[in-house]
Amino acid sequence: MSAGPSAAAGTPAGALRHVLSHLVTPLLMCIGMGLAYLGAFHAPQPHDLRVDVVGSGPSAQVLAQTLQDKGDGALSVRTVADRTTAAEHLRTQDSYGAYIPGNAPELLVASASSDTSATAVEKVFTQVAAGQGAPLKVTDTAPTADGDPTGQGIFFLLVAVSIGSYASVAVIGGAGAVLRLRVRAALALGASLVVSAIGAVFAGPLFGLVDHGLAGLWAMAWLYSAGILLIGVGLHTFLKRWTTLGVMVLFVMLNFTSSGGIFRPELQPGFFGALHSFWNGAGFVEGVRSHVYFGGHALGGNLLVLALWFVAGVALTGLAGLAEARRRSAAALPAVPPAPASAGPAGASAAEEEEEMEEAVGV
Repeated sequence: MSAGPSAAAGTPAGALRHVLSHLVTPLLMCIGMGLAYLGAFHAPQPHDLRVDVVGSGPSAQVLAQTLQDKGDGALSVRTVADRTTAAEHLRTQDSYGAYIPGNAPELLVASASSDTSATAVEKVFTQVAAGQGAPLKVTDTAPTADGDPTGQGIFFLLVAVSIGSYASVAVIGGAGAVLRLRVRAALALGASLVVSAIGAVFAGPLFGLVDHGLAGLWAMAWLYSAGILLIGVGLHTFLKRWTTLGVMVLFVMLNFTSSGGIFRPELQPGFFGALHSFWNGAGFVEGVRSHVYFGGHALGGNLLVLALWFVAGVALTGLAGLAEARRRSAAALPAVPPAPASAGPAGASAAEEEEEMEEAVGV
């Protein structure tokens, strides 16, 4: 029985219900973005932020213990024997500041690791030096490139590459829905090459975010982008119109906030800090930092993260291919005419009937 003219898809009431049902997606995006960004960024506070006090005597030990106690969990303070050891800890990102007490106190930081972490450490030790009645000298052992004075350019590069990638997912999944999956997967890989090349142009000749290591940055951008595109293309088979929301949750809401591009895990709530250890945006940001500024230290682990997300994309695309093949087979079977009661037209053999059946189902 018909539900009446008002329920017809072409009527104003039907069109209104259609629009309202689709408005669910942007409203969920609004809620998700607010929870993710405000939850991650609205009140950064250090916790277990590793710093060193240089010195082996009683005064250094007392200073370190005092900072540890007064910090109430904000700092994780240890003493190291000399400046060389402290500088090595900064190079390996095993600490984010090293204070050298004395008549002319000095603070070593590595702003390329995280400018916001370096700022937090500088704030603490500026007060320490002021309590000793001496100005603080700050030495940056790993400054960022001239084109990235805030050290956040790599994060905004991540944003650009991510948007190019997941927007391409929407186009390939929508406009390319009639194409076979292998064609859509090839388009995804091609789009990732273009997106990563654009990212390399931004990072190098256009804005100078890095002053060397551009080829390695491009390779990581391609691996990152290809992972997003393959995952998105695979998800589209299962999620359909909800793919955009799913991709945004994975590669915007949880990805940007856990990447460490603005605040490292030591300045964020624990949830985002935990994601930082294995999410693909963190793999890209930390991988580029390691490659460009820290001599490749821990680069292998970050490349592994990116590679695993790429493999997940390949696997998901493969599962989508199997699902689509089953759907095609299921859709073709009802189109097969029922077998006649007789043996078929005069003179037709069983082999000919079988061949016609195979042609009907597209075998």
